Amino acid sequence: MTSFARGPGLRPADPQSEPRVPISMEEAVGYPAIDCSHAVTVEHPIVLKHDHLFLLLDRHGDVAPAGHCAVGLFHDDTRLLSHYAIHVAGGPPSLLSTQRLRPYAAEIDLAVTDRAFGGDAWDPKNCVHIRRELLLEERLVERVTVTSHLRVPIDYWMNLSLAADFADIFEVRGWKRAARGQFFAPEITRDTLAFAYLGRDQHCYRSTVHFATPPTSIDARGARWEFRLEPRARHEFEWQVSAAAVQAATPTAMLAERWGPMDALYHRWRDECSRWTTDIEALDTTLEQAVGDLRALYIHEGGAAVISAGIPWYSTVFGRDSIITSLETLALNPRIALDTLRYLARHQGSKEDPFTEEQPGRIMHELRRGELARAREIPHLPYYGTIDATPLWIVLLHETWRWTGDDALLRELLPHVERALEWIDRYGDMDGDGLVEYARTSAKGLVNQGWKDSGDGVPFPDGTLPEPPIALVEVQGYVYDAKRRAAALFEAVGQPERAAGLAREAAALREEIVRRFWLDDLGTFALALDGRKRPLPTVTSNAGHLLWSRVPDAEQAIRVAAGLIAPDMFAGWGIRTLSAMHPVFNPMSYHDGSIWPHDNALVVMGLAHYRHVGAALPVITAMHDAAAQLEPPRLPELFCGMARVRGPRPVLYPVSCSPQAWSSGAMFMFLQAALGLLPQASEHMLHVREPQLPPFLNELTVERLAVGDSRVTLQFRRQGSRTLANLLGVEGGPLQVRIELS
Repeated sequence: MTSFARGPGLRPADPQSEPRVPISMEEAVGYPAIDCSHAVTVEHPIVLKHDHLFLLLDRHGDVAPAGHCAVGLFHDDTRLLSHYAIHVAGGPPSLLSTQRLRPYAAEIDLAVTDRAFGGDAWDPKNCVHIRRELLLEERLVERVTVTSHLRVPIDYWMNLSLAADFADIFEVRGWKRAARGQFFAPEITRDTLAFAYLGRDQHCYRSTVHFATPPTSIDARGARWEFRLEPRARHEFEWQVSAAAVQAATPTAMLAERWGPMDALYHRWRDECSRWTTDIEALDTTLEQAVGDLRALYIHEGGAAVISAGIPWYSTVFGRDSIITSLETLALNPRIALDTLRYLARHQGSKEDPFTEEQPGRIMHELRRGELARAREIPHLPYYGTIDATPLWIVLLHETWRWTGDDALLRELLPHVERALEWIDRYGDMDGDGLVEYARTSAKGLVNQGWKDSGDGVPFPDGTLPEPPIALVEVQGYVYDAKRRAAALFEAVGQPERAAGLAREAAALREEIVRRFWLDDLGTFALALDGRKRPLPTVTSNAGHLLWSRVPDAEQAIRVAAGLIAPDMFAGWGIRTLSAMHPVFNPMSYHDGSIWPHDNALVVMGLAHYRHVGAALPVITAMHDAAAQLEPPRLPELFCGMARVRGPRPVLYPVSCSPQAWSSGAMFMFLQAALGLLPQASEHMLHVREPQLPPFLNELTVERLAVGDSRVTLQFRRQGSRTLANLLGVEGGPLQVRIELS
């Protein structure tokens, strides 16, 4: 008998619970293979998320047709349900309403006409109401209520179709595998249907459906209820789906009892955050949506809580994404940054591994927990192939200290700073020229290892791709900023000599960046240097990140800023990743002409550093307009880079993640930049430097903004062409607020 290792939701192997009847994949799920290479997206999917579970449904609340690669219930990168659909007598039902009530809950109303129950075939009327209530926490819980508005009783039935293909998230994205593991015949009892699959990683993956309302019949394809439906009678059916063995599937509470604890979790989170309110209802709704989305994207991993990147493809920890999200949201809730810093420090590289690209001191890129990673078919164990997460981690530590003034945090993490700095100099600088470059060592690793990590994300203007090792311009800025900030950290802990040495290294690097990357004829910085140290004269948003890192001099900053808001870069919905004047430009590409909110947020903060907030205001306005027109009102991972003409919203990118953490955090960085919020918590100081409200706003209030041990409430109001700032109150420890108006 096979002995199964521990997998998602699986207890130690129990001979009485092991699946016993091997079957083919087609017998198990109804289709012979997982083929998602040409997956069709679902329009306006329902997205629910809590911790390690997320659910993607169509507007009717179904995962259909079976195996559709845009929908499913997922746990730890594994699809627990690949078919989940309700069928009823007199159907298929029509959709009345779909409402996402919370990040973890939705309500769907359906109707069936009287055509099959003696009604007028020429004038059918809705007569049977079906309400689906779904809630996601440690498992999926659904309650279906069927109500008849006919005047006579009828015999009625409802089927729930089910299948679990246990596809790895990479397979759902189109990854082709040479072979899969072993499926087993479902285990069926009076009130459960349990699916099982033994992966090639020797882990047994399970998906168990427990019916609180026992069905009339159950088979390997689902459950069926048959009942008498009286006029105005309500019939309720409940079930749960979990990544657990049959023995562990018995529910302790059903839907009504689970609402309260879930709401309490989110209320506590909201209370921890600062509150941002304006005179524009649409913006307030967008900001509240972002607060809820950020909580929903949290996961518990290895005994710690940390923000994940996005749904559906990135519901896991990403070093770069978590760091940038943390930087964006320090003014909202420093907890995100504190959790990110500690989690990534615990997973900092300790050895050399060419397969995972781990190196001592390196900050991880991506952790996966599915079959492909466990079986080492992909290197995400975690995978360390990122060139920028390591310097960005140092930047985040310093910025977090500026907001919190937490000296104990510095002492705790300073050894990790030393290891990160050593990685930058020893491994990041591959050829000893003073710049940080990348060239993958894993055959299954990323070719490009900056934030534009698609295969064609770092091109020459004509689309030619450079040969590695590649030195990205923004990464040099991150390293400069990291060393500059590390110097401040060592100064703060009483190591002035170490601080002075890092300051000298930072100054020398800044001069080298300008010397080797500045393109005077284009008024911007080259995208990168290729393996032969030739500059890529491609005009991109990457140069805007140098503003955030404070690399350009004043004149260069003016020219870079002007280029970023020129028509070839600013599309009216935001700043493009790449200039429309280049042959390689494609507004529908992932990185060569699209618009990314987090990218824009870093650029806008950079403009604020150089006191060019006026140039940033059109970008903030554009992002607000985009979010307000989407449903729900949020900024997605990215959208297409077509110029804004008459349409009310940007052209959507078809497989963009939504919610996405660094997009959810972007609006808070936009507003921080516009308001000029610059903390110095160690000195009990908050600077408010030349605030400028975007033109669509007349008033903005920030309540309980955390700076050190203090909580500050500020109000900003437009008066003519000026923005005035008022300090309304300070709670907690002492804090001085210095307001500098333009």
